[in-house]
Amino acid sequence: MAFYNPKRSRSWNYKGEKWRLSRSKLDLFMECQKCFYLDNKLGTKRPPGFPFNLNSAVDALLKKEFDIHRRAQTPHPLMVKFGVDAVPFQHKDIDTWRENFEGVDALYEEGGFHVSGAVDDVWVNPAGELHVVDYKSTSKDEEVTLDAEWQDGYKRQMEVYQWLLRKNGFKVSNTGYFVYANGRKDKDTFEGKLEFRMKIIPYDGDDSWVTDAIRDAKECLDRDIIPGSSNSCEYCAYRDAISDVEREVKPSKPVEKESEKGTLF
Repeated sequence: MAFYNPKRSRSWNYKGEKWRLSRSKLDLFMECQKCFYLDNKLGTKRPPGFPFNLNSAVDALLKKEFDIHRRAQTPHPLMVKFGVDAVPFQHKDIDTWRENFEGVDALYEEGGFHVSGAVDDVWVNPAGELHVVDYKSTSKDEEVTLDAEWQDGYKRQMEVYQWLLRKNGFKVSNTGYFVYANGRKDKDTFEGKLEFRMKIIPYDGDDSWVTDAIRDAKECLDRDIIPGSSNSCEYCAYRDAISDVEREVKPSKPVEKESEKGTLF
């Protein structure tokens, strides 16, 4: 039976031969420097969240749809409906760019390491500018927007992708697009299928913060002191609460493992 192991090989830690700064790790730095340091410098990562399998299925099917129009170099009907003058970008590396643990990769020269992130899609307009595209899935009664504070992470995500593509020499538009699939709950029956309201939401990104954030993340990892926790980090709050409880309670005798027990004959 597989179990979660928070420790990993040193080669995947900062300055290890396999380490690189992913888009998600940079966002972790923005969220909580202590968790970022424990993960990337000391090799102890946060517990994983639950997999969003339905969201992943929507992403996979959207990619298949847009790939049909990529091959034909025609706009997807959603792009026509929402007035997006572009077509899916056809490039030899598009599959690599969309692959987790691969993605768009760029060298951060000052730090001597690579930064990477896996995009959902890239479109190109008649002027030859690329648009970063991110697929999102939800289910809510109200209209989907980008107004919630927790969606700031979505915006940073898109801006990192814009930065990565620019570092690879592409002409990139500040305007990116979120393709939002909103699952309908107002149907009378289920009948083994979900229906979605689809929407494309434009977003004008600004990646001017990215280089400074990468530099600050490197400086954080180069220190020999663990940073303090973010006030809003639920993981650190839980870890601190457990430590407080353990100090108050007398430790019990460790539970004997099956493999350590003797065998009776």
